[in-house]
Amino acid sequence: MRKSALFLSTALVVMAAPAFAQDAPATAADTQTAASPQSAAAPAAVDSQAQVADETPQNAGDIVITATRRSERLSNVPIAVSAVGQVALQNSGATDIRQMTQLAPSLLVSSTGSEANASARIRGIGTVGDNPGLESSVAVFIDGVYRSRTGSGLNDLGEVDRIEVLRGPQGTLSGRNSSAGAINIYTKKPEFTFGGYGEATYGNYNNVRVAGAITGPIIKDVLAFRLDGVYGNRDGFYYDVVNKTDYNDRNRYFVRGQLLFEPSSDISLRLIGDYTWRDEKCCGAVYVDLREKIDPTPGVPGDFAINPAGNRIVQVMQSMGAIFPSAGDPYNRRIANTLGRAYANVTKDYGGSAQLDWNLGGAQLTSITAYREYKSDGAADIDYGNLDIGYRPDDGNSYRQFHTFSQEVRLNGSLFDDKLDWLVGGYYSKEDLVVADNLKFGSQYGAFASCRIVATINPLAALRDPTQPGCLGTTPLAALGGATGRQAVGAGLGALAPTVLAGIDRLSTVNNVGDVRSTYYQDSENYAFFTHNIFKITDKLSLTGGLRYTHERKQFHADFNNNNTVCPVQQANLSPLLASAAVPASLKTLVGGILTLTCTGNSSSQLNGLDLNDGFKEGEFTGTAVVSYKPRTDTLLYASYSRGYKAGGYNLDRSDLSATTFAPITNAAASRLRFDPETVNAYEVGLKFSSSDFTFNVAGFRQEFKNFQLNTFNGQNYIVQNLSSCDTSLNGADRDASATTGACTGKTKYGVLSQGFELEAGLYPARNFAVNLGYTFTDTRYRNNLVGSESGEALDPALFLLSGSDLSNAPRHTVTASTSWTPELGGSGLSALFYVDGRMTSDYNTGSDLFPEKAQDGFFLMNARVGIRGPGQRWALELWGQNLLDTNYQQVAFNAPFQGAGSQAQAQAFGTSPANQVFSSFLAEPRTYGVTLRTRF
Repeated sequence: MRKSALFLSTALVVMAAPAFAQDAPATAADTQTAASPQSAAAPAAVDSQAQVADETPQNAGDIVITATRRSERLSNVPIAVSAVGQVALQNSGATDIRQMTQLAPSLLVSSTGSEANASARIRGIGTVGDNPGLESSVAVFIDGVYRSRTGSGLNDLGEVDRIEVLRGPQGTLSGRNSSAGAINIYTKKPEFTFGGYGEATYGNYNNVRVAGAITGPIIKDVLAFRLDGVYGNRDGFYYDVVNKTDYNDRNRYFVRGQLLFEPSSDISLRLIGDYTWRDEKCCGAVYVDLREKIDPTPGVPGDFAINPAGNRIVQVMQSMGAIFPSAGDPYNRRIANTLGRAYANVTKDYGGSAQLDWNLGGAQLTSITAYREYKSDGAADIDYGNLDIGYRPDDGNSYRQFHTFSQEVRLNGSLFDDKLDWLVGGYYSKEDLVVADNLKFGSQYGAFASCRIVATINPLAALRDPTQPGCLGTTPLAALGGATGRQAVGAGLGALAPTVLAGIDRLSTVNNVGDVRSTYYQDSENYAFFTHNIFKITDKLSLTGGLRYTHERKQFHADFNNNNTVCPVQQANLSPLLASAAVPASLKTLVGGILTLTCTGNSSSQLNGLDLNDGFKEGEFTGTAVVSYKPRTDTLLYASYSRGYKAGGYNLDRSDLSATTFAPITNAAASRLRFDPETVNAYEVGLKFSSSDFTFNVAGFRQEFKNFQLNTFNGQNYIVQNLSSCDTSLNGADRDASATTGACTGKTKYGVLSQGFELEAGLYPARNFAVNLGYTFTDTRYRNNLVGSESGEALDPALFLLSGSDLSNAPRHTVTASTSWTPELGGSGLSALFYVDGRMTSDYNTGSDLFPEKAQDGFFLMNARVGIRGPGQRWALELWGQNLLDTNYQQVAFNAPFQGAGSQAQAQAFGTSPANQVFSSFLAEPRTYGVTLRTRF
């Protein structure tokens, strides 16, 4: 986006009263009261119902948060945190963490092929892609319980008290550590007075959402209950023209039950049980780029052209019956999946927790015990088209499942006349992860793959006949001078023609084979000890010191069942050609392509009976140090250093089982699936100002990530590498097309740098009027001289664009804004609501390999809500719109599986010709609107 367009968009955002709105102060946390922000007081019951009734916008600095595990006003906390209360969430239409991006400029949340493993990013840093072996760099906690994958936060949350977004490494304050930030979600607690709410929504796409809660005493002032429920049903945003059905629909329900037991003023026990069920067709994808790129001047880098003859891969697919309903207009949201395979998958997410808060007099004890289970089915048409290239059948043998137990204990208090606020804690978790895969080549895969090889040899369409073995016809063709397609191809292969042609013929027989059921197991065990202490040197000057030790153990096991018997035959016949010095490089490339398409991801029967096992242990010290100074009661200055850590793990995809795709696999190869821990050194300075009618926060940050865990889908497999940089020049070897050049023989340093600044401001000129603005500038980029591990491994050639470039999904400029006005209507007790929020985002690339076909231009989103409310807020009628301007943008673009190879970038940099990879994309939601009727009692 050009600078003029950027500044114009920013100006429009501000004039439209576009940032994030705050509301009445949120309730104190479960540990301490706001009246004594850093004391060890017993938890106090809070009349949150009264707060809901008074929805007057308040000073954002007044909101009470527990980011430091002590109830403190936001304006007094010396860390970068965004806190959004219930009313602001309600006004924005937020029902899960995705809508938080409208209110927190440093946060970006996107979902891809499965909502089971969505990606959250803070300051441009997050864990990419749909690979369950990787935990998120941004940790999600719901009522103090860690959710090991961000997708758990995409469920309906019921009524939420507040959401806190902590920016930067975390780990000295709570159970689970994170390297980029944390999202803390606090739901509404039971109350000792009877009450509740109900709401019903109807919108376009036949959107029906019904939600409600009831709370009250069971034993007066001793035992209270709360029951929340949500039901949602909505048509999808895509239409499958083959199966005549919609995709990305919504069909879900959620229930949460709670008990709050307070036998005395010193003891509080909160029990929570919840269950989420979803049965939805997720996720549809459209084709966004069908062009073939060529090098018009071979040997001269820097240019490319679009092949006027068209994309031969697309032509192959069309000759076999493929249709492209989104060609030319991906935002018509029309897709075409294989006939009879309109998948809907069931996701179940449930568990329970018990939180004990006990005032011991000189200290406060908090214990959180939790157990959770999560299972999401994975049936899918993986090629995202109506040609039957690949699929996961709906037979119950494709799913991901987590069983997680966690225990956290914290003890905090004060010493030396409140000069020292101390906290010590311990954490233990055990997670059993199972990924069952049933990936199969489709009924048309063999013909498509062999035709793809033939088209690579020669683009002449007359050569190809998908109905014949090897896609090569036996009828003489005038275009070939009377030769058959088989003769014409064979003539160009010389003496190796019989061997290579036989390989192409065998490739054409690879249909309806693949996994029968292959299962990956990853068992994780984690324990940690942490402390966080605030030393009040004077009334104005404080020092904070935090330390954490984390120990991680992971065990990996995999069982495979596969009926692809063609792969071993191909390996036996064609692999020797790759090792022969007499075979030309161009022919080796062709042979490698045949082997790759037959055995992609080592998907063959040679895996059967192979019992893969591996394991590792690791430990890491992390911590934080903060100096904060209050020159005035309304101003806070601070500077901090933090070290963060995220554990290593296993790539739960077989693509890295051997050094090459075609080598025999042994148990020793299991270690190649392992990736190392990610660490970060972070530095931050900030200022916070808060008065009755104005707040202003600014933070500057620098974060240096070593061994950054990157997950990339290359069209066939998932590539996981740890990114560091070499302290000596690689002379461009990290930007070439070789997997062997570019290793570092010297020392390695951090490979990813995130730096920038964040501004947040709030204006509260009147009791019923609030404007909030936010701006984040983030320069998040890869360093030069990149390597694929801390040990200096050469970078995968698919990642040649990374060195010196911005990370994916890391826009440099983000502006958020919101305005809420709730004027009284005469003296009748009625009031109105006028609310608008907006988010402007500059350009960024949505693909972790940064291919230019995956770029997303800058865009602006706006939500709005207007309504009328009865006396005491007992009822409300509201009209709302999400993405009100119907802005078209994509979440993630990706290489359409198996459908070509090569990007415009490779044609430009290396003269790769043709670059005929077809690209697909998961689009963001279009405009939605509707009406909500709400009542409280």
